Order: sequence, then C-alpha cells, then structure tokens
Amino acid sequence: MTRQLKIVVEKTSDGYVAYPLGIKGVVVGQGDTYEEALADVKSAIRFHIETFGPHVLDLDPPVLEAFIAETAVNL
Repeated sequence: MTRQLKIVVEKTSDGYVAYPLGIKGVVVGQGDTYEEALADVKSAIRFHIETFGPHVLDLDPPVLEAFIAETAVNL
C-alpha cells in the first residue's frame, strides 16, 4: 500500500531538516542535502509506522494542502 504524504523541508545553516504533515507523533529527518533529508525522513516515517502501527496515518481531518507563509512578530 502506498500513501502520499506532504513533507516540509527546511534549509538551515547546518543542512536540511524534513518532517511530514498529518502524522500522529513526531517524525524528523535530516541531511546535508535536500535529497538526503528527504530520504532520511522517508526512512523515519517507515520506522514510525512499523513501531506504532498504521493508525498513526489516520488523521481526521487529513491535510489537504500545505502552504508556507511568512509573518512578522513584535518582540
């Protein structure tokens, strides 16, 4: 069974960090490149599902779309 997931990939000064949207629990991948971070998070997702069961994907309501927005916050 294949499931499409939305993945956020952030570029930082130390490399890349990736995490999925719409999964119960915390799953994070990282790497020196975009491709490494994406491969690492895919591996982490598989491990998370194997460890906690496929119900971690049963998020209701599901994430239909994802957007990145930027805003200012007064400190």
